[in-house]
Amino acid sequence: MHQQSYCFDQSSFKHWSFYKGPLDFFHCDDLAFWLWKGRDLSSNLGQIKSIDLSSNKLTGPIPREIMELVGLISLNLSRNLLTRRITTEIGALRSLEVLDLSENQLSGGIPSSIALINSLNFLDLSNNNLSGIIPTGPQLSTFNATAYEGNPNLCGFPLPKKCPGETTQNPAVNRGGDHASIQETEDGFITPGFYVSVALGFVIGFLGVFGTSLLNRSWRFSHFNFLNNVKDKLDATVVVNMARLRRQHQT
Repeated sequence: MHQQSYCFDQSSFKHWSFYKGPLDFFHCDDLAFWLWKGRDLSSNLGQIKSIDLSSNKLTGPIPREIMELVGLISLNLSRNLLTRRITTEIGALRSLEVLDLSENQLSGGIPSSIALINSLNFLDLSNNNLSGIIPTGPQLSTFNATAYEGNPNLCGFPLPKKCPGETTQNPAVNRGGDHASIQETEDGFITPGFYVSVALGFVIGFLGVFGTSLLNRSWRFSHFNFLNNVKDKLDATVVVNMARLRRQHQT
């Protein structure tokens, strides 16, 4: 098995230690390079899609350099010994779909910038030492209490614990009228014929684009780039489903 080598800024990573897994860790004077199977990927950090360092004994804060990986889709640092606050810069990861920081020793509040990640469809911050009110936002309102449980000092929706002076209803209730009307529309509109029409439209459109791309070189490159992006999305979906199954198994 090839070993993976990482090099990060010593000031941020000096507390990190790897106790298992095929990882080599080096301290560096500057955030200069990232080695993968002997290749320097310092100019391609934006292409990194997934980081999974779960179930190690990592200590210290979450390094801010990770927040520079703007193309990141999945970040799993669960079941470690990470401490301190979640940096507000996490909101810069606008492509993030999976965020699992559960079972660490993170403290402080949940940064409101996390609500800026509109692509997020799996969140697990459970079993930490987080405190304060849970931020609100269209995407955050879709997560249930299991994403935040095990943090006794957290309050607000979707947890049953109310924050001091809290009088407003939770986001799901506030938007109940709109949600109900949307649901009624969907119930009357989505029929078996609707799914058949969508499937036929997809097949015809796909064949049209694929056939044309074979005749046009520039379109062909665009087409295969599109397929590569679809693959990244599918990979993220697999990670989400596996994380959900793991959490259901634990409960």
